[in-house]
Amino acid sequence: MFCASVAALLLSLQAAPDMTPAGEQPVAPYAHANANADGVPFRDDHMWRAFHGAIGVARVIDGMIDRSLTDPRISDIFKGQDITRLRRTLREQFCYLLGGGCTYTGRTMQEAHRNMGIQSADLAALVEHLQAAMQTEHIAFTAQNRLLAKLAPMKRDVVKQK
Repeated sequence: MFCASVAALLLSLQAAPDMTPAGEQPVAPYAHANANADGVPFRDDHMWRAFHGAIGVARVIDGMIDRSLTDPRISDIFKGQDITRLRRTLREQFCYLLGGGCTYTGRTMQEAHRNMGIQSADLAALVEHLQAAMQTEHIAFTAQNRLLAKLAPMKRDVVKQK
């Protein structure tokens, strides 16, 4: 009985788009959908396991963000951004795409990056940091490339053309 009540509460909290998770800044309401992750997940959990599950994905995301925050080429992009929310939604997105069974609750890539003025060089620096974080986590090179290939089409929604 208690487990069912807790499960129902968790499902209602996840489904409520106007609920702001602890430590995050409120955002305007939007439709939550896995389609917002802007990609089709891998068919099985092979890639999820290649990334060492939730702990490995969290370390990759944290490593990428931490490197980006200290990189003078792109650190200004992150000023004024909700880094707590960024970490959470990137973990969800990677988990979803890697076949980890997560639900993605973030905005679309186009909505999330609107008016940020991100250029190709900025995205290239971020990808460098992602690759370094994957190397640090000892992700196999083939798995890294498979994920990068899945993320590459998102460039059209992230980069602002001059």
